Amino acid sequence: MPEFVRSDPSMWEAVYADPSIPLDRALVRQIIQDQRRLSRRWLYPVARVFSRVIVALVSIVKRVLPFRWMPLSTMDRLCVWFLRHFVSPDAVDLLIRHFVVETNLVNFIIRNTSIDMEPVTLRPETLAGLGDNAVVEHDVNVYDLLIALDPVPLTPPETLDFTQLDIPPLDAERQRRRLLRLDIQTALCFMNIPFSIALTVEDYRRAVHSIRFDDSFLEILALVCDDDTFRHWKVGGLSLWMDSNVDVPQMVYRHALVCEYAHARLVMLAGGAYPRQTATEFD
Repeated sequence: MPEFVRSDPSMWEAVYADPSIPLDRALVRQIIQDQRRLSRRWLYPVARVFSRVIVALVSIVKRVLPFRWMPLSTMDRLCVWFLRHFVSPDAVDLLIRHFVVETNLVNFIIRNTSIDMEPVTLRPETLAGLGDNAVVEHDVNVYDLLIALDPVPLTPPETLDFTQLDIPPLDAERQRRRLLRLDIQTALCFMNIPFSIALTVEDYRRAVHSIRFDDSFLEILALVCDDDTFRHWKVGGLSLWMDSNVDVPQMVYRHALVCEYAHARLVMLAGGAYPRQTATEFD
């Protein structure tokens, strides 16, 4: 077989073609295009530092003045307004999608264990749906699930229930004119600021720490599905390590990718493996 040699390989083309990525090719392209936005290259490095400094200052002052500075409803309205006017529709689509994907994962565990817990209902389909206390609710769902799993043996059921792994049509309000079209990582940096302002110090810590349970979720899915593939995406994020002084937008972005990988694996186990496509040029 002749050796394949390419003189000027494209990083993006290689990422798109990577056979280890279990995601739908259209979704991979959407994620790549989001990462290639000018805001991701030029604004994100500044926004990342700015966000961490402001959130750290807010945290310090809140320890002196420990009361809620902003109603959660105001935070929701502010974030939805920001997404409508300053964030690209593709990034908004990915954000709405994450809430649906994580709910699907939570409900999959509920359906396939003897847990005493009703399925969660957080599956927003519109941008406006992110304003209904969705951020706080989706963190609480994680905690409720883990606590309810305490007395439950994690063993594979006789038959796995793969219902409700669908992603409904999502409305990112693409028809709306936007002043800017930020990528999702830059948007998360700015949205983390009102989030830290609206939540109490302990609530903010709880929200940030929920991301550290990613490895726990992957282990639970590996045990329930009897499939080691889920363990391959662990990063050693110990849930016993309490630390909220972290790069929250970066952690949230990786958390969303982990959820997508795990969700895609469940879809494949259900017999719905995504068709691969030939890598195409990325300009």
